[in-house]
Amino acid sequence: MLPPHRPPVPPPLDIARLVPELAPLARRTTALRPKRGAPTPRESSLGGPLLWPRETPWPFCDRRDHHDGAGTVPPGPVPMVPVLQLFARDVPDLPFPEGADVLQLLWCTLLHPDEPSEAVRPALHWRTESAIVPSGRPDEVPRPADGEYEADFLPNPCTLSPVEALDHPHGDLPEELRALVLRAEEEHGFFLTELACVLESKVGGYPAWTQPPDWPFCAAGHRMAHLLSVTGDDEVDMDMGDAGGVYLFVCTECPGMPHALRHDCH
Repeated sequence: MLPPHRPPVPPPLDIARLVPELAPLARRTTALRPKRGAPTPRESSLGGPLLWPRETPWPFCDRRDHHDGAGTVPPGPVPMVPVLQLFARDVPDLPFPEGADVLQLLWCTLLHPDEPSEAVRPALHWRTESAIVPSGRPDEVPRPADGEYEADFLPNPCTLSPVEALDHPHGDLPEELRALVLRAEEEHGFFLTELACVLESKVGGYPAWTQPPDWPFCAAGHRMAHLLSVTGDDEVDMDMGDAGGVYLFVCTECPGMPHALRHDCH
């Protein structure tokens, strides 16, 4: 599996000069740049240990129809695995709820027929670091056993080196703008996705759709905002269904910031 393209930050060409119409669509993003390592619970990480409150039970997935890629269904509840921990100090553009400064994402790595694209099942937690530390961490954190996980969605522990950048849409481009971009690509010899799209694990920006866009809506009918993307690469060692990605969305207008997940792949 080849890692996704990681464009230089800033890009070598000025996309706003080549296609001025793209400029209003630019969004700030933070590329997480995971690197296989041994992160600690007090660090931002992908697949690393979480600063988990001792008094809070570890989440399990008890869906009866979840299964691995071979169709194997485990006999009982399966522990969720740590996927992402982000401290506000490392990702200043992440919109934390008031009073929170730690985001923790876990998921059940198995496939779920009742989720969009039979994707993993997420659990999202917003926490306050100062409230967790005095309580201590659990002595042991459960891990899924053989037959209780799908390896395509089980990340290696990675440290993060966040880099801020500007992100532009590709799957979400309006048709008239798509024609302008195609013309500029032919004239100047570049590809928009290589020059101006951050197609990797990131916070904010646009989903790195590999299939047609599928934005979720909350129960109140609001189109949800893209919160973060987790994509597979050689460091994380997740294929995610053939170079795929998992995109997490939140509704910033509803109380509690309800979330939704989408997954697509080549």
